[in-house]
Amino acid sequence: MRIDVAVSGGEAELRSLRDWLSRDPGARRGAHVELVQAEPSPGQMGVVTDVLQLITDNAWSAASFALALSTWRQTRPHARRITVRRGDLTVSLDGGGDDELRRLLDVLEPPTAPEPPAPDPDRDREHDRERDLDGRADGGEGR
Repeated sequence: MRIDVAVSGGEAELRSLRDWLSRDPGARRGAHVELVQAEPSPGQMGVVTDVLQLITDNAWSAASFALALSTWRQTRPHARRITVRRGDLTVSLDGGGDDELRRLLDVLEPPTAPEPPAPDPDRDREHDRERDLDGRADGGEGR
């Protein structure tokens, strides 16, 4: 999975965040982090900005990364806007509250397959009853 992180305040802030993440074992586990030039967004004629790019594997923890990002932000002398993008999903963090962290995790965590519905005991009993009746109708004894 590829994640891009942009920070207001320029390249120095991105380098600071990259260094912070490289020292945090939880955030760095399962992720390759590097400073890259971002592709211009639609409508931005040739504007090139730097972003941190994370390439993650199955061992990566979105929660550990979100916590490291939040902690780094609290160490900064000025509040910085952080924008995180995964594919078509983007979230911007301005205040660092719980609501923002939830939105960040929603963007970072890949969707999970829906769980199968719980068994319905009433439906199972009805199915058994129909099977018993079918057995009798076919000449069986409904054993």
